[in-house]
Amino acid sequence: MIRLFKHYVPNAVLLLGMLDIILLVVAGEAGWLMRAHQIDMLPAPIATRWPQLATFAFTLEVAMIAVGVYGADALQSLRFATARLIVAIALGVIGLSVVYFLVPQISFWRSNLLFAAPAAIAMLMFLRILLGKALGSQAFKRRIVVLGAGPRAARLKVLSKTPGAGFAVVGYVAMSEANRVIPEAINRDAIYNLADHVVLLNASEVVLALEERRNALPLKDLLRIKTTGVHVNEISTFLERETGRVDLDSVNPSWLIFSDGFSSGRMLSSVFKRLFDITASSILLVLMLPLILVTAIAVKLESKGPALYRQRRVGLYGQGFDVIKLRSMRQDAEVAGKAVWAEKDDPRITRVGRIIRKCRVDELPQCWSVLKGEMSFVGPRPERPQFVEDLEQKLPYYAERHMVKPGITGWAQINYPYGASIEDSRQKLEYDLFYAKNYSPFLDLLILLQTLRVVLFPEGAR
Repeated sequence: MIRLFKHYVPNAVLLLGMLDIILLVVAGEAGWLMRAHQIDMLPAPIATRWPQLATFAFTLEVAMIAVGVYGADALQSLRFATARLIVAIALGVIGLSVVYFLVPQISFWRSNLLFAAPAAIAMLMFLRILLGKALGSQAFKRRIVVLGAGPRAARLKVLSKTPGAGFAVVGYVAMSEANRVIPEAINRDAIYNLADHVVLLNASEVVLALEERRNALPLKDLLRIKTTGVHVNEISTFLERETGRVDLDSVNPSWLIFSDGFSSGRMLSSVFKRLFDITASSILLVLMLPLILVTAIAVKLESKGPALYRQRRVGLYGQGFDVIKLRSMRQDAEVAGKAVWAEKDDPRITRVGRIIRKCRVDELPQCWSVLKGEMSFVGPRPERPQFVEDLEQKLPYYAERHMVKPGITGWAQINYPYGASIEDSRQKLEYDLFYAKNYSPFLDLLILLQTLRVVLFPEGAR
């Protein structure tokens, strides 16, 4: 994996992305040449078109990232990839039309897009047909050895079998666990030199998955393995990198304290984030005001009660604030103000409410909270005080998610469906802790782009 601004990118995804950019440049040039040939124009050297080709490739690549072309599902299924590619190219062409209008100096003729867009789809699909499932094959997976044969090691075994996993376990070493559950694990006593054993397996990484680390760390073995050039990782760090979550089952306070993250040197990033929030929320409120008004009228016509409603939420450092949303439920959805989890196919949701929830239109008034500084565009979802009190009692480290400003969208929202139970909240907390620990402007940008995928392909909206 390659680490970009605290975010890990699998080698296969990075390779595919680079090849896609090259093909997009080729498709842009092919479209221009076809159009030039059509009007009998003598083509100028390609060097004169680099700004236009770069704009074409960059815009379409951003659209592909936004709709999830590089997700695990798209890498495993050609049909899934085809659907996402078509949507991405269509959105990219719309985006290019806007860019060309705003900055005519870097534009092709718009008629070129009629040739370049189909060429891009054909080339990108051919690349995926050519590669087939090679991107998910063993050739692109890191080979790891697991020290441990208990339940933690079993979790790594299950994770390695999931579609899109970026690693393969090539060996397990039992370290005298009482609850051994990996039958194929080799006893440490049967291996004369563990470092040589790891090298012979051609492993690039060793993961420490002991059930009990107190007085059980094989320090001499780990030191020798490290000096051979093989990476050594603790299971919590490994799972964080592979899943994009802070694993609550394996993490402990000392890991959170001493691991990389939660950096205090974020002043410049925080200033940039706030400036972006002010600018984007102001523009969105102006542009989306007609849509908000039309939706408010539809809400009002369908059911009694106000179109907008205020609800108390918990924000930064546990401070309460009122969030404003378009009402999507009946006026009597909650009796005596008692907080109730939303359910799948919740009968309290109105017909208009079901539509605006799927399209996330009900969230638009929250831009006012962003403008006021109570929220950000990106951050953990703000919860109601009644839920927070309960969750802080039942989930470890839940209070730590309030160390960053809540957001309209976030890492948990794009990676996990709407949460409506304690277990859902636990899963989303793992993503929220990852975001709080690894925040960077790059991660914010990635989340904002991926939010488009969630809006276009709603999953679990309630």
